[in-house]
Amino acid sequence: MKYAKYFDHTILSPEASAAEVDRICDEALANDFASVCVNQYRTAQVAERLKGTDVLTCTVVGFPLGAVATEVKVFETECAIRDGAQEIDMVLNVGAMKDKDYDYVLADIAAVKKACGDKAELKVIIETCLLDDEEKKKACELAVLAKADFVKTSTGFSKGGAVAEDVALMKNVVAGRAKVKASGGIRDYETAQKMIAAGADRLGTSKTLAIISEA
Repeated sequence: MKYAKYFDHTILSPEASAAEVDRICDEALANDFASVCVNQYRTAQVAERLKGTDVLTCTVVGFPLGAVATEVKVFETECAIRDGAQEIDMVLNVGAMKDKDYDYVLADIAAVKKACGDKAELKVIIETCLLDDEEKKKACELAVLAKADFVKTSTGFSKGGAVAEDVALMKNVVAGRAKVKASGGIRDYETAQKMIAAGADRLGTSKTLAIISEA
């Protein structure tokens, strides 16, 4: 795979302006990144800017806490797809995982996957920094059961980001049934390479240009 296609070029800061989002899109097009990842408000703008290219529009859902009702995540997903999203990065309900309410977690993911239909792939952000290893494994298993396309380490908005050991654990659990995305704290080429070596199929970062220039 072309190295640039590992990257979701990301701008999720709440203060991001339309001009900044356009710049991120233009950088993604110039470098042929996998996608541009934005908050739902910017989805239509990004989809229009990337129209007719193979750089995808990626939108976050239930971001950054995941602690909203399933119906809210489904509605966000439907809005994002209406506006042109081709990938959805949803945040797992971490509190429900801690409660061991696995039926709820599974149904939450499955409902968003159903809303994606055949129009968007689904990535499930499990927020690894808030889970122990057994919870990470269970979260990955539930995501696979719900037919998610990816499991993802982190939002980048909690107390920690991606670490290679978590990527390797997740890769082992999904065992080819889903892909793995590492995100959060990936700011240089060395870190990116560690994530790929551990099994990451996709990397989410706002430091993509710096990483590519090092490469």
